[in-house]
Amino acid sequence: MFIPEQWFTDDYRIRREKCNLPENTIFKTKPELAVEMLKVISSEKLLPFKYVLADSIYGISPEFIEAVEALPDTTYFVSVPKSTACWLKQPMTITKQYRWGGKTRTKTVVADTESEPITVGELAKNINDYFWYRRQVSEGTKGPIVYEFTRRRVVLSAAGLPQKTVWLLIRRTLDGDPKYSFFISNASASTRLKTLVWLSGLRWAIEQCFEETKTELGMDHYEVRKFMGWHHHILTCMLAHFFLWHLKSGWEKKAPSLTLSQLRVLLRVLLPIKRHSLETKIEQVVWIQTRNHRAYLSHRQKRMREFVKEH
Repeated sequence: MFIPEQWFTDDYRIRREKCNLPENTIFKTKPELAVEMLKVISSEKLLPFKYVLADSIYGISPEFIEAVEALPDTTYFVSVPKSTACWLKQPMTITKQYRWGGKTRTKTVVADTESEPITVGELAKNINDYFWYRRQVSEGTKGPIVYEFTRRRVVLSAAGLPQKTVWLLIRRTLDGDPKYSFFISNASASTRLKTLVWLSGLRWAIEQCFEETKTELGMDHYEVRKFMGWHHHILTCMLAHFFLWHLKSGWEKKAPSLTLSQLRVLLRVLLPIKRHSLETKIEQVVWIQTRNHRAYLSHRQKRMREFVKEH
């Protein structure tokens, strides 16, 4: 779980203790957490994978990209912001010597001072319509989902110097004011446009997974104050989603358009329903009211302390 950095300051010490956050927990960025998970998955060798897809938070993280590149036979395909700088051709670099602080130092610079990198956003707007290819990404509930794509081999720029050569895939919408999306990949130079387009649509399944787990299984409806309670809730939702998808895959041939929502409705009819007595329901209501009242008192006490500090 990603925890904001401010939670690890002294001001949040009491809150950490109340939440029973493990003492050995330290602040880690989202890319750092992703790198840890990748290393664990790779070392366990239980879940085979060939591609790693991620959004721009990870696409601009050198540590994350290096971690994926270190994995054998693994290709990354990540989003990048429109401000990402690149060259269309490898610029020539030279090493210059200079003196600073009484010592001779060296630095690498681009030989041609006029060879400035351009952003991928600028590049996209300067590409002629002839080089854009219309492709269907997937079939949505309202029909085919179609975008226009183009690709280029580019040299990424970091601190004004050329770095690695990658594929740049640019996607745009079909309306009058097109919106652009940018992706880079370390796929081989012989990779076809079809493969890159396919990869650009795979993250939709990940977003769908989160959306279904939230809307159908209540993943975002947790009301807990302890770390283990949150962990238990999220894990239960993930297992429930996996169970439903496992059932759905078994009905793929007979009912290919069966959704998780429809499957959940069927299970509510087929599975035995626990019958509650009036006494049990009264106890449940009392427990909920007691819990809500304790939460109210806690919030009220906090606000009163803040009020006293201000006055």
